[in-house]
Amino acid sequence: MSAHSGPSDRGAAFTGLILGTIFIVIVVYVINQLTNKKFEGHEAAKPTASATR
Repeated sequence: MSAHSGPSDRGAAFTGLILGTIFIVIVVYVINQLTNKKFEGHEAAKPTASATR
């Protein structure tokens, strides 16, 4: 590998990693809340014969 003597991008990389993780967590949370709201009034599924054994 060749070494370069320029400034390090480590700070920008960690910032992107942290902000990307926060963004993904927010998206998953919003999808979860929307799904829960959609199925709020639905009745729970009744167990099937194979599930009661």
